[in-house]
Amino acid sequence: MIGPATIFRQLFEPVSSTYTYLIACPETREAALVDPVMPAWQRDLQVVNELGLKLVMTIDTHIHADHITSASMLRREVGSRIATPALDALSCTDVPMEDGVPLQVGGVRIDPMHTPGHTDNHFALVMNDRVFTGDALLIDGCGRTDFQSGDARELYESVRGRLFGLPGETLVYPAHDYQGRWVSSIAQEKQRNPRLGAERTLEDFIELMENLNLPYPKFIDYAVPGNKACGQCPPDLPEHLRQYCQEMAESPQG
Repeated sequence: MIGPATIFRQLFEPVSSTYTYLIACPETREAALVDPVMPAWQRDLQVVNELGLKLVMTIDTHIHADHITSASMLRREVGSRIATPALDALSCTDVPMEDGVPLQVGGVRIDPMHTPGHTDNHFALVMNDRVFTGDALLIDGCGRTDFQSGDARELYESVRGRLFGLPGETLVYPAHDYQGRWVSSIAQEKQRNPRLGAERTLEDFIELMENLNLPYPKFIDYAVPGNKACGQCPPDLPEHLRQYCQEMAESPQG
């Protein structure tokens, strides 16, 4: 179990419907943010400071296509180290994340799990009784596989072969939800996830993902290069997309 003293917060950024997770050690007061988002960086630091914590690390589960990470901004402001998948070989990375090699935040251990499929170098993060699944496994869904070297076969194997191998009571915290849901469990997703649960076969899943006919992601052409630099907003961002880099007007959190 995570333990009653472990510090944990789930924070929500409404423009991209992204969840950012604050994890901290109660003894050392060291903290990490999982998948921090550019418009919310001041909100996130405010939460860190209000709790009397020191942000020592940001962790991005993958190179995002729907928002820009605030990792570089936070490193500039407070000196936090940037952890990203080693397979992406980003020059801005301080901590190259590898499968099975733990990340340590004070006394809190986080175990990276390579879960390719949404992107080729996607990671989930296992921490005691919960798993941060990024975009690989969502509540009653999963991430797309039609860009950024996505692969439906790999995603099927990552979710059903690796994530679904975790204990059923493991809490599932995704990087996004678009319907106001906060948390699921491995047992629930194995049973009722309409894309990957129950008796869904690999062949059925591949056919499903090949026929979603989803629109081209509206922010991807700016987000991917920006995230390959660990969070750089382009100066030529069109007016209708500037909300992806502007400070949040409100600070909703859970």
